[in-house]
Amino acid sequence: MLFQICFLLFAVLYIVSYFIITRYKRKSDDHEDEDAVVNRISLYLCTFTLAVSGGAVSLLPFSIISNEILLSFPQNYYIQWLNGSLIHGLWNLVSLFSNLCLFVLMPFAYFFLESEGFAGSKKGIKARILETFVMLFLLALLILGIVWVASALIDNDVASMESLYDLWEFYLPYLYSCISLMGGLLLLMCTPVGLSRMFTVMGQLLVKPTVSNHLDEVFTAFLKVESMEKSLLNSWSFAHQLNKELDNIRNQRNKLERRKKASGWEKNLLYPIVMLILLTGTTISVLLVALNILYLLVDETAMPKGSTDRAIGNTSLSTFGVAQAVLEIVLIFYLMVSSVVGFYSLRVFEGLTPRKDDTTMTTIIGCCVSILVLSSALPVMSRTLGITRFDLLGDFGRFNWLGNFYIVLSYNLLFAVVTTLCLVRKFTSAVREELLKALGLDKLQLSNSPTDPESGKLSANGHQKTL
Repeated sequence: MLFQICFLLFAVLYIVSYFIITRYKRKSDDHEDEDAVVNRISLYLCTFTLAVSGGAVSLLPFSIISNEILLSFPQNYYIQWLNGSLIHGLWNLVSLFSNLCLFVLMPFAYFFLESEGFAGSKKGIKARILETFVMLFLLALLILGIVWVASALIDNDVASMESLYDLWEFYLPYLYSCISLMGGLLLLMCTPVGLSRMFTVMGQLLVKPTVSNHLDEVFTAFLKVESMEKSLLNSWSFAHQLNKELDNIRNQRNKLERRKKASGWEKNLLYPIVMLILLTGTTISVLLVALNILYLLVDETAMPKGSTDRAIGNTSLSTFGVAQAVLEIVLIFYLMVSSVVGFYSLRVFEGLTPRKDDTTMTTIIGCCVSILVLSSALPVMSRTLGITRFDLLGDFGRFNWLGNFYIVLSYNLLFAVVTTLCLVRKFTSAVREELLKALGLDKLQLSNSPTDPESGKLSANGHQKTL
């Protein structure tokens, strides 16, 4: 029964992941050659990795809601399949597949995609597979040596060094603990940026309230400029630059057309409601983190910890029952979406931003690895920040750094402070721009945000944003 349920859940995630990747993957010709086979194998491995990432994201929300359902209907016949063995099995499978994807499948997909076969050998799939396995073996030796040296520097103990010989019980969990710490730090960078960036993203997707009565004139002006740009395309020296400007003008024209077709409630009601929901979710997240900091200072049980108890549904971990459990689930998904938005908003990772029908397989592999690291660290981050009180199960609760009080406290403080600063910077940008203009410092571009594409551009309303 456990196998059938896990297989069904994973099949749904795999199908969804396949459609997501094929939506962004660069289209190739139908000619069946060696590169096409390699690309198809890499595509299947990336789909598997993205499905595992989806499972890691859904793991904690599914466990929370399952606990509340078992509390509400303890003797119901139709939910007997929902038990502690299933929950623990899912946590262990996600941990196992995360290790498999991160250390085996994704490196294999990348090396297989870049391989050509050793010099002097016969070209073909077999030669590329041989080169890939050799590269994987060398990479494994490199990682083994790095972890061995790191363990010797951090904990120079004979027992800890000998424990590294136990590959399955200690080495892989220790290595995954390091990756989880890196993922937690990456979430600490991406999530605050994403929480403030979400307002800009939703502002681009939704139609903003009307503040200008000259949309027709602006629309006509855009059409005139576009016709002028088309007439200048014969100039070869400026063709590339003019094409980029033409694309920007077309995007602005599409926004104006969409605005003209939008209904009244979408213009004046939907946008404020969505902005209010985002602000409420962000405020609640920061308040929960602040409360968790107080709990950490006065109560040692607030520390994140693992649990080996296979019983689920004995006690409620939410003070307000199902309502709080639903709120925790919504916040967990909101933090995950915000972390992904923040990840692609950072200048370092802008090159990994996928484009529809124009994303190479190498970029897709990088995106899948990044999302896997973020999603694997999401349950740990949610428990560390006090978003939920559900104890971590399986290998997720065996991470060494979770028991360090100073690391956990610093993580909470940094998250609260950085998120608050990002929101203050976001909502005071117009005031800062006006102050710089009043002081004559606007030419220095001190307030231009490199991650805000709306800076210095016309908005969907057809006017430039000012205070």
